[in-house]
Amino acid sequence: MAFQDILERIGGMGRFQIIHVILLNLPVFMLASHNLMQNFTAAIPKYRCKLNESREEGNFTGLWLHAHIPLEPNGKLSSCLRYTRPHLNSLNYSVASNTSDLETEMCADGYMYDDSEFSSTIINQWDLVCSRKRLRQLAQSIYMAGVLVGSIIFGGLSDKFGRRPLHIWSQFQMFVTGICASFAPNYIVYCVFRFLTGTALSGIILNSYSLIVEWIPTENRAFTSTASGYCYTVGQLVLVGLAFLIDDWRMLQMAASLPFFIFFLYSWWLPESSRWLVLGGRYEQAIKDLKKVARINRKIEEGDKFTVEKIKYDMKREINATSGSNYSVLDLIKTPVVRRISFCLSCTWFSTSFAYYGLAMDLQKFGLSIYIIQVIFGVVDIPAKFISYFVMTYIGRRALQAGSSILAGIAILVNIFVPQESQAARAAMAVFGKGCLAASFNCVYLYSGELYPTVIRQSGMGLGTMMARLGGIVAPLVQMTAEYYIHLPLIIYCLCPILSGIAVCFLPETLAVPLPETIQDVESPSHRKKASKHREEISLKDAT
Repeated sequence: MAFQDILERIGGMGRFQIIHVILLNLPVFMLASHNLMQNFTAAIPKYRCKLNESREEGNFTGLWLHAHIPLEPNGKLSSCLRYTRPHLNSLNYSVASNTSDLETEMCADGYMYDDSEFSSTIINQWDLVCSRKRLRQLAQSIYMAGVLVGSIIFGGLSDKFGRRPLHIWSQFQMFVTGICASFAPNYIVYCVFRFLTGTALSGIILNSYSLIVEWIPTENRAFTSTASGYCYTVGQLVLVGLAFLIDDWRMLQMAASLPFFIFFLYSWWLPESSRWLVLGGRYEQAIKDLKKVARINRKIEEGDKFTVEKIKYDMKREINATSGSNYSVLDLIKTPVVRRISFCLSCTWFSTSFAYYGLAMDLQKFGLSIYIIQVIFGVVDIPAKFISYFVMTYIGRRALQAGSSILAGIAILVNIFVPQESQAARAAMAVFGKGCLAASFNCVYLYSGELYPTVIRQSGMGLGTMMARLGGIVAPLVQMTAEYYIHLPLIIYCLCPILSGIAVCFLPETLAVPLPETIQDVESPSHRKKASKHREEISLKDAT
């Protein structure tokens, strides 16, 4: 591929590429904070009905409460009901022996919250409990819907207007809407700004990844993809640290949003993808950026050789293939091979995100401190992505993608047969499944970028992330099926990654294969033969 040769001539994986990857990955540290923030900003504190008692302030224990609040079938005090009239002995506040026939009512005077662990969350801010408890999950689904809409909008716009301007705008939007969410006066305004934050997150992810992969030589793509994955892993630990130090949800929201202003400022320095510029006919700008890269990589002489005529000659096949063509999202399904790729990758993106957020967004169910379990869920990504890097590099993308998805499904399936009392065993299987899904996520970003040609890569990545966010929206809703059968959510969560793992087996391998530039590169048998030959040459080179 001509552009790969151009990259090698101006330094390959040189100083520019290293700086470029670092600057584009810095925002990833904070993206994890926004994705998983509701584990802390929407944590559910202990609560009960407010009572007109002088002794009730912060009091959640004591025999006197039994005279005001009925018991649940499990023997615990109800969180959502109270007696219409307290049934007390006026001398010693002992509880009457028979309370089964006493009338109860909802918490007419509001709720009392235990702020010993969570002093300020959106739950006690807007009373998202009892009859309003579903609004908690709805807020996360609205955020994920924003990410879904963003993947649709930014995927197509980036292919048309370029990666760089959309990347700059997304950073600015992330900063503004994130800060606005922290000042939200009510639940509706909060959800609106969380939705807009989600759309900006998609723009950052899509354009950062394309700007990385389109400036990186073929043999370094697996390493840079894994590095990006580790940034997200560390970002989960950053979130735990911030949440531990900042117990007010508004301040936590603000702390996770402020860094994006810095990212917005330096993103103006980052160049546009020269690969995209050349294929779009903007040769002068492409040459200017290539010379800038050559200068940073200390290959000034090579950079001075670039002219419009030379660029056109070096990439004439790709330019001829794209000239006069207007590509759209429909090109993802027009031709048979690209259609098969789009279908299989859509299944993979959906199932990975679906199972991932099904495990990661309800940490309180494990009965441990959410700070501890979030750290465990974050740390497990370190060995998972370390192993995934070597599998991607030496075995292949397809093997890792299929294997990690199927293993994740099996881990979730095993939890169906683990007793509810064995919380440690259930948590261990969930952690293993989450590690497999992290490896799957680590691979699918790279695999998708390598399977789609440059002319529709952003549209393809947009489709993939759209399906991932759809999975993130549906995941919380599946929990409701437990009302019909207690294990039904786990059955659904396990089937999706297993089936998607099987679908991946129908995709071509991309290990050591140059990025395809045009749809013809993907569809034509001659391209696949040349790709196979190139892979063999790389293997022989490594062997010698």
